[in-house]
Amino acid sequence: MISSSLPASCDATEKAPSADESITSWALAARTGDADAGERFVRALHRDVLRYVAHLCGDPQSADDLAQDTFLRALGSLHRFEGRCSARAWLLSIARRAVIDSYRYAAARPRLHDAPDWQLVVERAQPSDVPGFDEGVALHELLAGLSQERREAFVLTQMLGLPYAEAAELSDCPVGTVRSRVARARATLRELLSEAEEPAAPVLAA
Repeated sequence: MISSSLPASCDATEKAPSADESITSWALAARTGDADAGERFVRALHRDVLRYVAHLCGDPQSADDLAQDTFLRALGSLHRFEGRCSARAWLLSIARRAVIDSYRYAAARPRLHDAPDWQLVVERAQPSDVPGFDEGVALHELLAGLSQERREAFVLTQMLGLPYAEAAELSDCPVGTVRSRVARARATLRELLSEAEEPAAPVLAA
């Protein structure tokens, strides 16, 4: 059964600041050589990075590698992180560059196979033994019906909880554009949910 409810709108004023503040403090501590803080930083954001790269790329074999590449890049660049933005936004910007670089690298090589849709990657990345899993999978399937720009805006703000301002900076577009994309994405998802919940028409015997 697909639930008709969508995630509640997330904005900078609605998101509890404590989580991001803690993660950012761990990143700042890790840059000074605190191994425990570095482990907490990676563990806290691993799932967000995996979901984000899975959204951006379409190759299930690449999602884990891209997430690992993201953290390797981030840990190697921690000495340049000064906490001017949240560590989450900083890390997702690195993840985005990792995906773009992978596309550039792949473009220079012959494509050996067709990759399945990105939502399969996200489905495999989520635990299947938790409440709401079926609804989560259904939502990811519905997200495939959105344009890439609206899907990215929705994932960043509504699923990963990034403030609109940081999502706009990450996507290199105005805040108003992100808000518009999210609003249109939510409207489209509601329509798709309504269509999915409509009972199938009875098949009449010939």
